Amino acid sequence: MRVLGVDPGLTRCGVGVVEGVAGRPLTMLGVGVVRTPADADLGSRLVAIEQGVEAWLDEHRPELVAVERVFSQHNVRTVMGTAQASAVAMLCAARRGIPVALHTPSEVKAAVTGSGRADKAQVGAMVTRLLRLDAPPRPADAADALALAICHIWRAPAVNRLQQAHAQAQAAAKASARPTSHVPVRKVPR
Repeated sequence: MRVLGVDPGLTRCGVGVVEGVAGRPLTMLGVGVVRTPADADLGSRLVAIEQGVEAWLDEHRPELVAVERVFSQHNVRTVMGTAQASAVAMLCAARRGIPVALHTPSEVKAAVTGSGRADKAQVGAMVTRLLRLDAPPRPADAADALALAICHIWRAPAVNRLQQAHAQAQAAAKASARPTSHVPVRKVPR
């Protein structure tokens, strides 16, 4: 499975591509940051993010895009910018028919480090170790993007099994809830 991880942000949008399957060594195919100038108008920044994400999609052709789920922070302006960058990444993937998965920061940290409260340095160190890199990717947004891709690759099989089990349970419930047709029983004379 080839996954493009996106750590959304207006100034720095981390992107990273990881390939592999759960239980096997993973391979980093690329990592970077799509940057926009803080003094540019919002529309121009969103277009720059779109162009950057599109370039990564063209170059790496991922099977799935994993995006960090935006969560509430105290700074509403930061949340809005993150949400807008996130939406651009999801739009780029959807336009191509590429599935998108959203993961919360704590899910990603727990998957990669074992603790949902890990700090950026711990995430960077584990990404470096898991992908057998010489040094942690810089800036931290790039390491976070790789962590998102790793998280999805590791979580996807379990999530898929849960979704399949849920679908089977729903189908079984519908089947047992269907009324059976009533066929009159004729008595046979003796």
